[in-house]
Amino acid sequence: MQHYDVTGMSCAACSARVEKAVSGVKGVDKCAVNLLTNSMTVEGTADSSDVIAAVVNAGYGASERGNSRKKQQGTAPAPADTADAQTAQMKKRLAVSLVFLAVLMYFSMGHMLFGFPLPGFMNGNHIAMGLTQLLLTTIIMVINQRFFISGFKSLFHGAPNMDTLVAMGASAAFVYSTYALFAMTVKQNAGDSAGVAALMDEFYFESAAMILTLITVGKTLEAYSKGKTTDALKSLMKLAPVTATVERGGEEMTVPVDEVVIGDEFIVKPGESIPVDGVVLSGTSAVDESALTGESIPVDKAEGDRVSAATINRSGHLRCRAVGVGEDTAFARIIQMVTDAAGSKAPIAKTADKVSGIFVPTVIGIAVVTFAVWLLVGQTVGYALARGISVLVISCPCALGLATPVAIMVGSGVGAKNGILFKSAESLEVCGKTEIVLLDKTGTVTKGQPVVTAVIPQNGFDEKELMSVAYPLEAMSEHPLAGAVCSYAGGRYDRAEVTDFMNFSGNGLIGTVNGISVAAGNMAHIGKYADVSGIAHEVEDLSSQGNTPLIFAADGKVCGIIAVADTIKDDAVTAVKELSGLGIRPVMLTGDNERTAKAIGKQAGISEVIAGVLPDGKESTVRKYKAYGNVAMVGDGINDAPALTGADTGIAIGAGTDVAIDAADIVLMKSGLSDVPAAIRLSRAVIRNIRQNLFWAFFYNVIGIPLAAGCFVKLGITLNPMIGAAAMSLSSFCVVTNALRLNLFNVHDTKGDRPIKKKGGDTAENDVKYTEEEKTVTRTMTIEGMMCGHCEANVKKALEAIEGVASAEVSHEKGTAVVTLSGSVPDEVLKKAVEDKDYTVKGIA
Repeated sequence: MQHYDVTGMSCAACSARVEKAVSGVKGVDKCAVNLLTNSMTVEGTADSSDVIAAVVNAGYGASERGNSRKKQQGTAPAPADTADAQTAQMKKRLAVSLVFLAVLMYFSMGHMLFGFPLPGFMNGNHIAMGLTQLLLTTIIMVINQRFFISGFKSLFHGAPNMDTLVAMGASAAFVYSTYALFAMTVKQNAGDSAGVAALMDEFYFESAAMILTLITVGKTLEAYSKGKTTDALKSLMKLAPVTATVERGGEEMTVPVDEVVIGDEFIVKPGESIPVDGVVLSGTSAVDESALTGESIPVDKAEGDRVSAATINRSGHLRCRAVGVGEDTAFARIIQMVTDAAGSKAPIAKTADKVSGIFVPTVIGIAVVTFAVWLLVGQTVGYALARGISVLVISCPCALGLATPVAIMVGSGVGAKNGILFKSAESLEVCGKTEIVLLDKTGTVTKGQPVVTAVIPQNGFDEKELMSVAYPLEAMSEHPLAGAVCSYAGGRYDRAEVTDFMNFSGNGLIGTVNGISVAAGNMAHIGKYADVSGIAHEVEDLSSQGNTPLIFAADGKVCGIIAVADTIKDDAVTAVKELSGLGIRPVMLTGDNERTAKAIGKQAGISEVIAGVLPDGKESTVRKYKAYGNVAMVGDGINDAPALTGADTGIAIGAGTDVAIDAADIVLMKSGLSDVPAAIRLSRAVIRNIRQNLFWAFFYNVIGIPLAAGCFVKLGITLNPMIGAAAMSLSSFCVVTNALRLNLFNVHDTKGDRPIKKKGGDTAENDVKYTEEEKTVTRTMTIEGMMCGHCEANVKKALEAIEGVASAEVSHEKGTAVVTLSGSVPDEVLKKAVEDKDYTVKGIA
């Protein structure tokens, strides 16, 4: 994705023009122009010079965003920089314009309406009065020349914009007034004093000046408000460290953070910001990571722990090694995510974009027709001109163009402050439409750190004897359950050497410990090496309590059971309740057996649990549920990546793998489950705000233009051009101000939670209905007789030939077939299909 800065845009018509021009460049796959940040993102293979040329040919300026500091730190210039500079310029223009406008209004309106005194030479000298107004108006027009340069330039390029409307309105008033002034001199030469006095009523100099000044007022307020929309991003960027204390050649030195390279050893003293991502080499401390996660409680750090750039060392002295610098730091990636999200375009903006593309030409046409119609019905040129000018200056395409991006910008910032990172405007919009949330169990619903809950020796073995064979064997495995056994045994028991080790993925282990043949794993695996009938009831009880029983056998004899459990996260129960309050159906996915899975689900308050799902089965489960509504998938592991990509919204737990984070649409930096409903809540608030903005923008123009054209004159309602200009100047300000209200939104406040409405009036919660057969999306079949890959293929083919079976994952090693259903299929049909191929079905769960 390439980023560009675009200059010269003043309204939605401009952004639509630029977007259309760039989209036509060969190699451009996608283009999004953001009026709020004056930026553009382009996806595809097009050369940057071709993109810039297309923008220039459209009548605007463009430059590729990027400089040496950005490439080092990976942080794009704050979008607010442009807005802040523009605010300062607009304030100066406004101040000077107001001074000259006050003088102009004194001579025009003050004398005529209120009898304010004039210099002696002006008394009765109408031409002098006219010349004074002309000069003052000219000064104001020069001060605000940007409107005329941009407006007429756009008009000549065939793409009129808001500045065109302002420039045409002010120019029409000025030109007609100048004509009246020259006509006045003709009357003066003819000695027609009454005619000279009458032409004073044809002066619209003050209208031209007032239009420009009032529009400048609106632009100033708009620029100020736009600057406020990026407060969250600016506050984040202020946290970026500038210097780092590194040790080189045995000496400590302070260097710019740009000069830190991977492998450098750096020192962080109490109260200092950590300059780059690193690993603690020595020292202990509490580090404030609120800049990244939004979590205010400091996190303890010790040797071997990771630290991140822009976090603050609150207490101890840390010595670290740099492992991530520049754009590779977590902080830089967060800045880039928020910037990209703010610069992208939400699908809801498409309607406004279509209208904006034809808005200004349509308004110009309406103004011309208005002028002509009033002339045809017998009104004076001055009256008809006033109506036409009113149409030009009251219409506001800016409000349409700002309705979406300001809300997206503020919403993205609010999310970032709370540790919720939306990667794009589309993800921010789609998230709020979620109807079903699929939750991976391990690391998402649970802490992902299983612990040993019980050690149960069997057949005359004691705990020491059991652990003497279990510990060495499990130490050879990298499985999380093996890690729990090792954590329990480490320091308590000796670890012997293991030979002939083999790992049967998903089933168990075998090896030789001190000359003893040892097997570890589940019932099906151990059943191949020992008689497990005597422990079946105990294993069942442990599973029903949420434990995963690890069974061990030594020399063909069961020697014991080690129960391991992964406890649920502290906020899991609250999060599930909040999802239900939002009308969302929570579903838990896990590869665990059904009893263990249901026990965990019960603890978390999740009634719908899908157990025995293999890693490659998660994506097919997502597809299954998408048939019933908008699906969000929440996960943290590599095996969750396909499901995260396949879901309508992929949500990655921030503490998860980089693969999962890259595949997701939303990243939860706190790794808390309660941020899932918070993200959905924020999304709904942003979309609600965008709809309010769009309603105001459309409503304002639909009412304002007919009013300005004089459609309600018979009702005694007319609109002075100056009032129209004031209304136009305030419309964009109102839209931006409404978006700023999102800064007050509390993402964890449940008071306003309610189910979303679907077509037909049903809520998402009530609309998703399943039969009893459909509630379990998968069936796990235990099959005997499969010996090889050929057997697997036979069973798979037989099952997938059944109507209602979406897929079947068959393993002869595990003796299972995990069947994903797309409809209601009785167990008897599944069983018959397999047994017709001469295999035995022992059970279906």
